Amino acid sequence: MDQTLLSYIIVLSFIVIIMALLILRKLLMHKGEHGKIEIGNGQTIGRRAEQDDYFSTVETKVGTMAVLADGISGLANGRMASTIAVTTFIQEFMKQKSIANIQSYFKETALTSNRMIVENLNGSNGGTTLVAAVIDKEGFLHWGAVGDSVITLFRNGEFIAINQKHIFESVLKERYISGEISQLEVQENPLKKRLINYLGYEGFKNLDTGNKPIQLKRGDKVCLFSDGVYDTLTEVEMERILSQHAPPYDIAQNIIKAVEQKRLKNQDNATIVILEKTWA
Repeated sequence: MDQTLLSYIIVLSFIVIIMALLILRKLLMHKGEHGKIEIGNGQTIGRRAEQDDYFSTVETKVGTMAVLADGISGLANGRMASTIAVTTFIQEFMKQKSIANIQSYFKETALTSNRMIVENLNGSNGGTTLVAAVIDKEGFLHWGAVGDSVITLFRNGEFIAINQKHIFESVLKERYISGEISQLEVQENPLKKRLINYLGYEGFKNLDTGNKPIQLKRGDKVCLFSDGVYDTLTEVEMERILSQHAPPYDIAQNIIKAVEQKRLKNQDNATIVILEKTWA
């Protein structure tokens, strides 16, 4: 065999082996994983004197977590309450060894956060809403929520509601369904947006959690909003921005830009966190 041809064959074989090893390495790295999670966030203080929203994200062997808390405007110590809540949820999640304990984690951490906030308030007014989302390594969404901040799933151009708001309007709607009051009385009640459950409340009831995890699909965006976002933008406006082919961070920033461009006189703090599943 010609020496030059033999050299080409040896080099080609070497290249094929290297490529095969690289493909095998990639397959082994992704074995058992069902998705990569990209994170984006955005925030504005609005027209408030203080930023009472607080958020954080973390990735562990158990999964990817995002937490958002909105310190209650009009009450003192909102910033303190939201910071304690988010910090506690993140710290406790980092201690988790298995996703199997996630329900207990949500409930127990909510009670711990509430107790810590009440103790720090020492009789003063204060409190915070909180929404927490965990996407485990198998691509399932687990969540917990209290107050009126929102977790929603954006899939194929539409929102899928995840949690219910803990506001007086929900009580009014139950009374309407039972025939006690009219729909007009629900709509015109000036207290309908008042919180009836939140962290830092001595009568704190519970943190809502999902009955079962939600399996995510490629391209799904799990969105956490404070009320400064959803009270400012319409669902159509948010859908248009979330449908953009851009990284989650850019989309979150565009949501906040749209909020600021409204130039509302009493614009509340506004925060968004996006977790996007980018491959299956």
